[in-house]
Order: sequence, then structure tokens, then C-alpha cells
Amino acid sequence: MIIVTGGAGFIGSNIVKALNDRGKTDILIVDHIGAGLKFKNLLGLKFNDIWTKEQFLDALGGGLSKKIDGVFHMGACSDTMNYDGDYVLHNNYDYTKAVLKFCRERRVPLIYASSASTYGLGLNGFREAPECEDALNPYAFSKLMFDRYLRQRLDDSSSKVIGLRFFNVYGPQEAHKGKMASVFYHMHNQLRADGRIKLFRGIDGVADGEQRRDFVYINDVVKVCLWFFDNRAESGVYNCGTGQAHTYNEAARAVINAMGFGEIEYIDFPDVLRGKYQNYTQADTTKLLGAGYAGGFTDFDEAIKEYCALLERNGGYFSYCL
Repeated sequence: MIIVTGGAGFIGSNIVKALNDRGKTDILIVDHIGAGLKFKNLLGLKFNDIWTKEQFLDALGGGLSKKIDGVFHMGACSDTMNYDGDYVLHNNYDYTKAVLKFCRERRVPLIYASSASTYGLGLNGFREAPECEDALNPYAFSKLMFDRYLRQRLDDSSSKVIGLRFFNVYGPQEAHKGKMASVFYHMHNQLRADGRIKLFRGIDGVADGEQRRDFVYINDVVKVCLWFFDNRAESGVYNCGTGQAHTYNEAARAVINAMGFGEIEYIDFPDVLRGKYQNYTQADTTKLLGAGYAGGFTDFDEAIKEYCALLERNGGYFSYCL
């Protein structure tokens, strides 16, 4: 059996689909479906059962007797605007510690979601090293705290533990994230609504729409996750990004080209984000490539074209008929 926490979410459901494509269906999904449309992410996927986080945590104490081949721990509170620090730490830090303890006791490989937000403003670069790390909000702090917790225990080689610092992930199955969905999801919706994509004006010496991000397609994120699942690699924290930053202007133009219409409009930068916004991210992929990953990354324009086509066809879901 393979366990995927956050398996009804964005990255988790894409991992489940990739496992299904390999013929694997003995999968336990751990997630909260809630009152929204998150359940749509599970349509068309094959899995054995679905538990809440509470059921899963209770079972970690002794109720999981079945052989487990691996755990993909993607479950978390991913809202970067949630400033309830205790809540975020409990969901992200304490939860992941419990999963780590279980995996090490059972010698089960663990691949968990960290975040590029652990680099803060990125003033010292985006390399997996303490001197590069910072946190601008409770979400980033919770992810950084667990990465540091793991590093203090890397001398315990009882099982493989891989933390992946996801950069700006986009692609199918993210509609339920609402305001936290990728810029490409929102750009598509803005074009459909009024034919315009709204970008922030520049601040701190950055020109309008010239903020840069390492945008990484979900298909490539899943490839990296499964590569670490399949291959021997040193336990630790790795960046999961393309190593190539693109501006928001480039992103908007790619969506406009994919859709065949539209224009860009610049709006004032919101005061609430001042001092808390990454104007630039770009993964240092040295460690990832050094571990042996050679799967490459999807061409930027081709990935956006593919994603926009899926958004047009069925709202960005794997298997949902509008």
C-alpha cells in the first residue's frame, strides 16, 4: 500500500493519478474534503480508501498493520495568508513529525512537501542551506522548522526521507485552492471574464509585471516525486523547480498566446503584501541534478498551452464533465 496525504488536493491527486498510470491502486488517501468542490479531484482516480487526518494520526499509533511501500506526505495548511501560527504549526510541523516518526519506525520511505517560501525574500539565493533560509509568514516558518528538524536527525539512516521545496507549481486539479491557486489559473479566468490579465505594478525597483518566479508544471513535480520514490538518493531537502525564472509579463503573454486573445492591465501593488512578497525566485537545481535526476522539465509555453486547453475543456480537472 502507498499512502498519499493531501491526496484529494492539488499535488496529491496528481501523484495518485501518476501511481494509477503505473497500475497501482492500493492507495490510502488522507485528506479533508470539506464543503467545497475538492471532491472533484478524486473523480476518475482509483484508490483503496480515504481517511481524515485525525483517523490517520490515530492509526499511526498501531492501527496500520498492512505493508506500506511509501508515504507521499503532501497534506498541509498551504494558505500563506493564514497568520494563526499555532494552527499552522500544528497542521504542518507537528503532523509531519508524527508521520516521520511512523515512517522511521517502520522503515518506510517518506517524501514530503516543503516549500520555496523557506527562502523568504531570497536575498542570499535559493540553495538548500541555512544561510539562504528565512520565513515571511507562519506557513513558511512551519515548513522551515520541519526541514531543520529533519536535518538534525539525518544521521538516522533507517529509511529514506526526502523533503522537496516546491517552487511555484501550476497545473490541473488546483481549482479548489481558490485565491491560493496559481497565477495561470487566475489569468485564464480573468481573460474569460473581461479579456484582461491584471498584474501588479512594480515596487522596490522592479518594473511593472517584471516580478520573476520559477514556475514549475505539476507534471514535472510529480516526475521528481516519483524519481525519488524509485531511486536511491541521500535523505535530505531538495529544491523542486526548473532553475529558470520567468516574469509575470512572460507568463501573461504565454496565457494570451494560448487563448488567442487578451491584453495586460497593471494594478497597484497591495499594501498588505509589502515586505512579504517574493519579487524573485529561482531554484538552484545543483543538488537535485547531483542526486541523479535527469527527467528534465516541460517547455514553459507548451506547459501553459496544455494547461489552458484543459481549463477550457473541463475546468482543469482530470475527469469532470461540465
